[in-house]
Amino acid sequence: MELGLINKLKVTRQTENGLYLIDDEEKEVLLPNAYVTEDMTIGSEVEVFVYTDSEDRIIATTKRPKMLLEEFALLEVKAVSQYGVFMDWGLPKDLMVPYAEQIKEMHEGEKHVVFLTLDEETDRLIGSCKVNDFLYFEDIKVEAGQEVDIMFYEVSDLGVFCIVNDLYRGLVFHSDLHKNVRVGDQMKAYVKQVREDGKIDISLDPIGYKASVDPHSQLILDKLKEAEGYLAFNDKSDPEDINTEFGISKKAFKRAIGNLYKQKLIKIEADGIALV
Repeated sequence: MELGLINKLKVTRQTENGLYLIDDEEKEVLLPNAYVTEDMTIGSEVEVFVYTDSEDRIIATTKRPKMLLEEFALLEVKAVSQYGVFMDWGLPKDLMVPYAEQIKEMHEGEKHVVFLTLDEETDRLIGSCKVNDFLYFEDIKVEAGQEVDIMFYEVSDLGVFCIVNDLYRGLVFHSDLHKNVRVGDQMKAYVKQVREDGKIDISLDPIGYKASVDPHSQLILDKLKEAEGYLAFNDKSDPEDINTEFGISKKAFKRAIGNLYKQKLIKIEADGIALV
């Protein structure tokens, strides 16, 4: 029976408090009546999440939390106590992030990326905001050009740090950000390069993408990024205003935004253009 994970257990007996489930080693855990359904009978198998309740007793639930052991998730602070903060992770008992596992002061209502780990001293599930401690910087199994899954977790002067494939540390430089992102956002991205120190440069666009975009279209994309995703120019704008802003003719401008629109990279609105 493993704390913090989904376990497939067998119903062994029923009491007034609920059903007792056992694993292959005959270890028992209580599934409280609140989670018992009519199809759960003696001998049937049930998939449950196993954790400890407020009195540190091992207990089972059919509810699935927002994260499993050794996973990351964006959680909200529900309360602050003398021992740490308590986060909403989808279960009746909130997840505690002790002060020793925080990297900055945390307040009620804030959202932070948290890693679920097992405290070896207390044998309790706890959260940690020390994301970098749980990422790998050696034996990197991704390469340039590869599509990856990322979650943003920290904003810096260089860019926004992200978790890559739940394993590695990545960075999207501010110059490569063409849309607003927030801590906790998850999306597909691409590896630009893997550095010798194990850190990974990440692009939100496929590698080689810029080369496939004509220079005028790229100029407009760059201007959009500088303007936080919106420009008050479209195909009805005055030719002189277009030339002043972009240094190109209105004909070239219309062709460029048409190309970007076909590639579903921008929206053409009544008063301007915006990044998708």
